[in-house]
Amino acid sequence: MYGFLIALGVLVLVSIIWMVYRIQTLVSVVKGSDKKVATGSNKVNAALFILFLIGAGGLFFWYSFKEFDNYHLPIASEHGVVTDNLFWVTTAITGVVFIITHILLFWFSYKYQYKESAKASYFPENNKLEIIWTLVPALVLTVLIVYGWKSWTDITAPAPENAHVVEVMGYQFAWEFRYPGKDQQLGKYDYRLIDPSNSRGIDFTDKNSLDDFPAQKVVIPKGEPVLFKIRSRDVLHSVFAPHMRLKMDAVPGMPTRFWFVPTKTTAEMRAELGDEEFVYEIACTEVCGGGHFSMRREIEVVEPEEYQKWFAEQQTFIEMDPSLVADAPAEIQELAQIQSGE
Repeated sequence: MYGFLIALGVLVLVSIIWMVYRIQTLVSVVKGSDKKVATGSNKVNAALFILFLIGAGGLFFWYSFKEFDNYHLPIASEHGVVTDNLFWVTTAITGVVFIITHILLFWFSYKYQYKESAKASYFPENNKLEIIWTLVPALVLTVLIVYGWKSWTDITAPAPENAHVVEVMGYQFAWEFRYPGKDQQLGKYDYRLIDPSNSRGIDFTDKNSLDDFPAQKVVIPKGEPVLFKIRSRDVLHSVFAPHMRLKMDAVPGMPTRFWFVPTKTTAEMRAELGDEEFVYEIACTEVCGGGHFSMRREIEVVEPEEYQKWFAEQQTFIEMDPSLVADAPAEIQELAQIQSGE
């Protein structure tokens, strides 16, 4: 421990001495009393700019291609193709501009390094140049904005009437899922009804709630529209399914939605990736507290026939806990008994 502290102290002392030396050198340069130091230092710095441009640029391209498969996940929804096209068009345009401007930035630092004999050039104005660098970015951004707006409008349009509905509720620190029964109508909910036996606050006096059922994971059919009805029970969360290119905030007191059409079953994606343990997932991408990291649940995409079979096998909330309608009107209790087959 003492050896480490001594080494650290020596390092700090050397750094201070070096900084004092550099300050004195810079003061001499500013005063004009040490032009050789200024010229030599600028040559070194200018050369380092070019070396950094080449080295960092090479690493940039190498890493981008090497890790491409890790950050560009396979697409598993119809609108994911639209989203990715928008992303890559935007990346291509802004990426080309980024590369060109930074090459010029580093090249100018080299070309216009300090030289004692150099004389500054004066350009009072250039209206044509100003018009060009104003209009071109404005036109490009307008095209990107219109393209993005159209894509987002299509994605967030009302879901088809035959969409399979899944309610996704976030809370600290998990997700809960609810499906409508055969009536395909989710029952109402009210936060004031939340208690230990009714964590979702479902209103079981609403007849549409009587055939609703819970699920431990999201099960959806391939090739058919799916509508996520999203809400939060406490703080801000965010539903994120990367392979589906799906992301939508779960906002307390403000229900949101997102619909999509899955295009690959879980089994097909496992075969494509060569990974038998692969699962689609929902994660939370809004930091919501200490347990944020644990908000991960599975999405299983199956063939339509398998989905229908799974759907028919599920037990409703009432079947699992008849006491949920104990205080409901007699009419509702009778409907619950009929639906439960009692």
